[in-house]
Amino acid sequence: MVTPLKNRASEEPEPEASPRYSATWDTTDTAITDARAAVRALLARFGHQQDARPSQDAQLVVSELVTNAVRHAPGPVGLALELSPDAGLLRIAVSDSSPRPPEPREADPGRVGGHGLRLVVRLCGRLHTVARESGKEVVVHLRLRGEEAPRREFR
Repeated sequence: MVTPLKNRASEEPEPEASPRYSATWDTTDTAITDARAAVRALLARFGHQQDARPSQDAQLVVSELVTNAVRHAPGPVGLALELSPDAGLLRIAVSDSSPRPPEPREADPGRVGGHGLRLVVRLCGRLHTVARESGKEVVVHLRLRGEEAPRREFR
């Protein structure tokens, strides 16, 4: 079940307005699919083609972060997307009920799974965790236009 908190993708002529989308899922049945669809729709509404790299990267990052929240924390999962006024930068925040920050696994090319956080950091350049009263929020910024984020690895 999707419980929209905010669903604002403003078409008003406000040059400083940042298009936003927020939702919370009480169940894991549709959270990942709905999260990918939400980022795809928001970006398409502001000129990013669904099959272009920026949209594909954003869907991958959202999918990885929501999947981690669903797998590693009980309770609801939240997603907040905020697009810069020029649609060149996307802020992605995923909240869950666990206070534990995400922990990257050691690099192992032979392992199936456990590579998601490395991919997220590679695409976004940085990942940070904000402690909340009832868990945490994992936040990344994905550059959609212009200069790419610096490519970094977890160490």
